[in-house]
Formats: sequence, C-alpha cells, structure tokens
Amino acid sequence: MTNDEIQKMEDLQVPKGRIDIIGSGRLGLRIAINLMQVHRGGPKTIGVFDGQEISGGDVIFTLYGAEIGEKKPDFVKRLCTHDENFRKIISYPEYITDENIDLIKGDVVIIVIAGGNTIPTASKIVKHAHKQGSVTIGTAGIFGFGNENIEIKDISEYDTNNPAIEELRAQGIIENHLVLTTNKLIRDNEPVTPYTLDEVANIITMAALKELRDINDKNSNS
Repeated sequence: MTNDEIQKMEDLQVPKGRIDIIGSGRLGLRIAINLMQVHRGGPKTIGVFDGQEISGGDVIFTLYGAEIGEKKPDFVKRLCTHDENFRKIISYPEYITDENIDLIKGDVVIIVIAGGNTIPTASKIVKHAHKQGSVTIGTAGIFGFGNENIEIKDISEYDTNNPAIEELRAQGIIENHLVLTTNKLIRDNEPVTPYTLDEVANIITMAALKELRDINDKNSNS
C-alpha cells in the first residue's frame, strides 16, 4: 500500500455527524469524555444537555477539576480542548421540556437522565428523535455491585421481566430503540458503582460510534 493510498484512507476518517447526550451526570460525563477522545472518526459535534449544577457529591466532576455550582454541560465543554473546527462541544445547560426539545438534533441520541421517574421524559425524547430520523440509545437499570451481565439490544428483543422496559413500552417505545441494562434496578437494593458506570459508558460509546459510522456511510453513499 502506498503512502498516497494510506493518506486517502486517513482523510476519510475524520469526525462527522453529531451525537447528543441527554443527561450529563456521572454516566453522561463518562460517555462525553470517551467521545471527545475518539481518534480517526467519531462525531464532529457533541451536544450535551443537563440543567443540574455540580455539587460536592459529584466526585468524578471535582476529580476532573470542576467547580461547585458549575453547570454540568458547561464543564463538559470546558474539558474539551479540541479546536472547534475538529470537534465541538455544544453545551445546553437546561432540562429537556416540550419547549426546548427541538434543540436535540443528534444523528445519534443517548438518553442517560437520572433521578425520579425519567421514563415519560425519555419516551418523549425517543419519539422526537425518531421523527427526525435519529438513532436512540437509553438505559433501563444500571445498578449492581459488579460483574453484572450487561445487555444492550433493541427494546423489542427483551422479555417482560424488566419493569423499566415495560414502562417504556407502555409509553409507545416498542422498537428501534437500543436499551442497555444490568437487569438490576433500585428495587434490588444494590448500589451504582463507578466501575460499573465505566463499563456501561464504554459499551454505550461503542454502540453510538458504530451507529454513527453506519449513518455517515449511508449519507456518503446516497
């Protein structure tokens, strides 16, 4: 293979497309850090959505140098040192509502919101994303001490044993939505551990990158 042939292949592996992360808490931050470090491909734009401010309990944020009271998406943007012509973080320091849902424009939309019953909001986001032709990825329980059997597959492929998935289905999300779960929920009285979050973030990142590549390839060939 000649240097010119190698150069042509390298020229094709540039950041393209957009991935949106809805929820930039402990899991969303990990996914964002993964995505911003991707080399030879990955997203050109990463949209980060969350209305929450960083508190003293957000240890992973403060370990990375965050300031207490800083909006989480603003901190994610501050972490990214890329030239914006190469990869850009767009910060949306607000919660998703009916009034601002149109701000979600990702080719791939990752939904990792937490706290209380997030299913109604997640369902609205999935429906909105599907209308604009986006791929969606979400979670349905990521509790566990460790060594859980982490699954990720289309919501249509799961049985009826996970109540979070059943709630999504009740909201009309029955297909074309990737769901990751440890099959452990708050009812199981097990913690959410940092090492499990690391693994979950890695799996979601891999799935998002593959989906984005397929979308970019399809757009290139159309």
